[in-house]
Amino acid sequence: MSSLAPEPHVVEDCRGVLQLMSDGTVRRSAEPAALFPVDVPDDDDCGVEWKDVTWDLEHDLNARLYRPRHLGAANDARIPVVAYFHGGGFCIGSARWPNFHTCCLRLCSELPAVVLSFDYRLAPEHRLPAAQEDGARAMTWLRSSSAEPWLADTADFARVFVAGDSAGGNIAHHVAAGLGKSGLGPAVRIRGALLLAPAFAGEARTRAELECPRDAFLTTDKWDRYARLALPEGATRDDPVISPAGPRALGLEAVEMAPVLVVAGGRDMLRDRNAQYARRMKEEWGKEVEYVEIAGVDHGFFQTDPWSERADELVRIVRRFVVEHMDSE
Repeated sequence: MSSLAPEPHVVEDCRGVLQLMSDGTVRRSAEPAALFPVDVPDDDDCGVEWKDVTWDLEHDLNARLYRPRHLGAANDARIPVVAYFHGGGFCIGSARWPNFHTCCLRLCSELPAVVLSFDYRLAPEHRLPAAQEDGARAMTWLRSSSAEPWLADTADFARVFVAGDSAGGNIAHHVAAGLGKSGLGPAVRIRGALLLAPAFAGEARTRAELECPRDAFLTTDKWDRYARLALPEGATRDDPVISPAGPRALGLEAVEMAPVLVVAGGRDMLRDRNAQYARRMKEEWGKEVEYVEIAGVDHGFFQTDPWSERADELVRIVRRFVVEHMDSE
C-alpha cells in the first residue's frame, strides 16, 4: 500500500479564477481577465489618461487613477472625485481587469470625474471585514493624496463620491456609513454613495433568490459560494458585514450620511436585497436614498457589457445623481 498522501482536490471554485484546495491552499489564475472579454477603448478615443500607483505597500495593494485629458474652456473648474471599488464577490477581481478598467474609463469621461479605482484584500486569504477595512484605509490614502500634482489640478476633494459594484457596492456602503459626510476632515467631503447592484446577503431566501434562473450571471449557488469564502469563520449570511440592513444590523439613525443611490438589475437575484436595503435605510433610519431598478438586466451588466444601451442608461443615472448632489449639504 502506498503511504503517499492523496493529491489535494478542489473544494470550492470561483469561475475558474480562484480555487480553494482540500489542503487549505488557494490557487489563483494567472490570466483571470479572459473571464470578461470587453472592448477596451483607446485612451485617446475616450479622452482619458490614467496611471497605476501602490496605495498600500504593506499588502501590495494598487489603485488605478483616471482623469480627463482635456476639460475644455467651459470646464475650467475642478471636477468631482469618484472612489471606486470593483466587484468579484470579495474573492476575485482587480482594478486592472479590462472590464473594471473600461467602466472607470466611461465614468471618468462621461460624468466627468476623477476616478480612483482601488484594489483591496481578497478572501479567502483575507476574510471580511478585511475588504471593508481596506475601503476605509483607501479613503485615508485619498485624503493624503489630495496634494499630489497629478490629481490636485483636476480633482475637487470637497466633492467625493464613494462608489462600487457588487462586492464593491457593499464596501462603498460600509465606507459611507463609517465616515459619514465629514469623517475625512474639512478638506475632503463625501457628497454621495453610488451602490451598483451591491452584494448583500441573508439567511432567509428572497423571492428573487428562489426564482433565480440557472443561466444567470450570478446564481444563488454562486453567491453562497462567495459568501462561504468571504465571511468570518463561523459567521452566517446575516452577519452585518454582508447584511448591513438585515436582522442583526446596527441602526444608522445617528449617522449623518451623504445621499445614497442604489441601482439594481431587474433580473438580478440580489434585487430584493437591494430594495430592502434602500427601504430600511430610508424609512427606518431616515437616510436620503434613491432606488432605481433597470429592467431586463442581470447582475454585473455594467461590467460584462459596458457598451450596452442599459450601460448607457446606468451612466446617465449616475451622472444625474452626481450633478444633483455634488454641492449637497
